[in-house]
Parts: sequence; structure tokens; C-alpha cells
Amino acid sequence: MGLFSFLTGNKTDKIKEFQTRGAIIIDVRTKAEFSQGCISGSKNIPLQVINTQIATIKKLKKPIIVCCASGMRSASAASILNSNGIETINGGGWISLKSKL
Repeated sequence: MGLFSFLTGNKTDKIKEFQTRGAIIIDVRTKAEFSQGCISGSKNIPLQVINTQIATIKKLKKPIIVCCASGMRSASAASILNSNGIETINGGGWISLKSKL
């Protein structure tokens, strides 16, 4: 196990653990990007409006996996959601995440 994996834990394992608990996948790319391809069953809530959807996301009462194109926007979204008391993990880029599901 590499030092980075040791310090951060295995992301794939964390994603699987979230899935076993019924996690919702939120794709934070723009609607145009989302329409060009996405993970089946994922919800599209663009990063630009995620702050306006906190109450709706909390009502889901599920852990959240966020994704985007490369992992940068989903990192921001995960930070926003976690700071609002929503258990969230950054799944990174949607294509990479899809291969881990």
C-alpha cells in the first residue's frame, strides 16, 4: 500500500461502502455536459446551483457521491455538502467513477 493510499484510504472501497448504504450519485457538471453522457441513475445538480439544493439533498437522507468531468468541481461540491452536514465523497471524474461502480 502506498503512502498516499495509507493516508487517504482506498477510494474505491469507500465508494463501494457508500453504494451499499444506498448512496445517490450527483453529477455537478453543466446540463449540457450531463446530456452528452452520464452515469445511469445519477442526478444532475450543477455546481453553480448546488448551494440552492442543500435542503433537497438533505431530504434524501442518503450518503452522496459527487462527480464531474475531472474531479475538480466535484471536490468543491463535496466540500460544500460536507460543510452542510451531508455525508459526501468526491467520486472524481464521471468516467473513472463509472468504472468503479
